[in-house]
Amino acid sequence: MILLTVVCVIIAYIIGSFPTGYVLVKAIKGTDIREIGSGSTGATNVKRVLGTPAYIFVMFIDALKGLLPVLAAKYIETKYLVFVDFNILPVFTAIAVIIGHSKSIFLNFTGGKSVASGVGTILGLCFPVGLITIVIWVVMTYFTKIVSISSMTVVLLTPVWMIVFKQPASYTLYCLLGALYIVYLHRDNIKRLLLGSENQIRN
Repeated sequence: MILLTVVCVIIAYIIGSFPTGYVLVKAIKGTDIREIGSGSTGATNVKRVLGTPAYIFVMFIDALKGLLPVLAAKYIETKYLVFVDFNILPVFTAIAVIIGHSKSIFLNFTGGKSVASGVGTILGLCFPVGLITIVIWVVMTYFTKIVSISSMTVVLLTPVWMIVFKQPASYTLYCLLGALYIVYLHRDNIKRLLLGSENQIRN
């Protein structure tokens, strides 16, 4: 069980580390996205360089990076009874994904803010919670025009939704700690929000 857990975590970290935004911008523009805008490799920064279609593409792929490893971990957990009473294999896998996305082994441990990949992991843990999170994010982003506000708000709500849908305590704890981690990754955005200088997603 320990070996399976370690293997799942390592693979999840490598998958999470795949820098979708960096690769796409490098391939199309030949530039390092970390030297543009916020310096993040995430979808929002990609939009500044390549536009909306690339923004949607990167969000989709990054979400898959979170969704597929967690679904695989849940399958392995059930099939091989890997700590099945504690529901921790999917959680460890999810943690590895979001850390990989923000601290990519391929980019000298830099990366994005783990929002899309984090939401992907939540979809894998509990689809209704993930779906509600996406819907609220879309609505908030439409009205506020500021991605960082929407992102931090929806991830902070995920532990509440996990409780509402009576999910395992390990899932709720993951959502709480993951949300705090993602908010921490947005610390520069928070500073800009306080100064009134945060970028809007559209004019």
